[in-house]
Amino acid sequence: MEKFEGYIFTALCSTNFLISCLLFSRVTREQREPYMDEIFHVPQAQKYCHGKFNEWDPMITTLPGLYLVSVGVIKPVVWLADLTGAVVCSTAMLRFINLLFNCGNLYLLYLLICKLHLREKTRTTSRRVLSALSLSTFPVLYFFNFLYYTDAGSTFFILFTYLMTLYGCHKASAFLGVCSVLFRQTNIIWVAFCAGTLVAAKMDEAWRVEHTKKRDEKSPPTQVPLSFSGVKKVALFTLEFLTSPSYVKAVLLVAWPYAVVGVGFLVFVVLNEGIVVGDRTSHEACLNFPQLFYFFSFALFFSLPVSLCYHRVLRFLQALKKQPLFFLFVTGVSLLLVWKFTFVHKYLLADNRHFPFYVWKRIIQRHELVRFLLVPAYVFAGWNFLDSFKSRSLFWSLAFLACLLAATVPQKLLEFRYFIVPYLMYRLHMPLPSLPRLIVEFLLYTAVNAATLYIFISKTFHWPDSTATQRFMW
Repeated sequence: MEKFEGYIFTALCSTNFLISCLLFSRVTREQREPYMDEIFHVPQAQKYCHGKFNEWDPMITTLPGLYLVSVGVIKPVVWLADLTGAVVCSTAMLRFINLLFNCGNLYLLYLLICKLHLREKTRTTSRRVLSALSLSTFPVLYFFNFLYYTDAGSTFFILFTYLMTLYGCHKASAFLGVCSVLFRQTNIIWVAFCAGTLVAAKMDEAWRVEHTKKRDEKSPPTQVPLSFSGVKKVALFTLEFLTSPSYVKAVLLVAWPYAVVGVGFLVFVVLNEGIVVGDRTSHEACLNFPQLFYFFSFALFFSLPVSLCYHRVLRFLQALKKQPLFFLFVTGVSLLLVWKFTFVHKYLLADNRHFPFYVWKRIIQRHELVRFLLVPAYVFAGWNFLDSFKSRSLFWSLAFLACLLAATVPQKLLEFRYFIVPYLMYRLHMPLPSLPRLIVEFLLYTAVNAATLYIFISKTFHWPDSTATQRFMW
């Protein structure tokens, strides 16, 4: 069975790569010159190709991981093929690097699914393979395989980092985490998540031990009531765990490679006087709490075929009936956060080439009350998100939520690319969906990809003050 699965997956990888190459060829023919952020990334990579490592474009805000990998791949190929002239480190050649990352992402997603859903291994061959394929074509990620952006490589190294954590190779995981940070500084959050899973495992163990000592407890040791008393109980236990020398020592013995990466990153932040390199004026952190609500809505839409069903809606209505005060409190807090902490980045309103511009303009900005009227939908989307983690342990879920908050809330700009890694992590840890649901999910992703690529290629337009061709994109 494993050999047969290997043949299927290999054929799938080859087919995926072939189709992606055909799409890549079409996109590159239509848009030969660097577009959008490529106008910064491509010239910088070309400088590195020519050995000019001391030259840096101050408009670039990420570290040079993408350019270093590009040079590391392209230079040996150029030497072996004896290539010369304009083709070397051309825009098309640099973009092709992301197609290679796309293949790597498909393989890593497959390995992660196999590892995370090990108990179901005997009867889920087609579900594992199709799930990996579907996630590798996740629309926001898949679109940027055809442009020279950091997303494909950034996602590759984060997935690789997490895979090594699951296999217990923590030194390798920490090294790969450093590579991911070189692509995007905020990836340090997901390196911290990898360490957090180790801490969560220790906390779950200590929680079970403490729970078994209290014979009068009625609920299972892995469950905590969704109430104020439950929150208080978890908070007190967490404080006790983190202030216990023996527990801290046990964690550090396992997680010290991640601690080294964390300390190194703090040194970088101090020396750099911030996380962002280059232009900082457009990347200022703030407490944009509604970003979490936007992510919940985003996750609900893209996971709709695999996460939502009649029984889950029924459970939500039952939860509303059982704990009306709790949901009323959550709704009130959400309204307050939308009212006081909604920030709108100048780029969101100024650039009509991005899809978020139209989401904001035609939905949220349609009327001043719309953002408040959407709160009940946010509450449901958040509940649906959390309900998908019922099979995960309490402290693992808390570690993931903490990292999700850190990855979304400080971002002032509504940018769907920032949701790629948190969404993939969410989707990977959901129970493996049934085959019909996976087929519907794959068809949804395929339809969205077809629509976005068609719009990018065919629906061009021009600004009144520019002759350059403009295109719509994520």
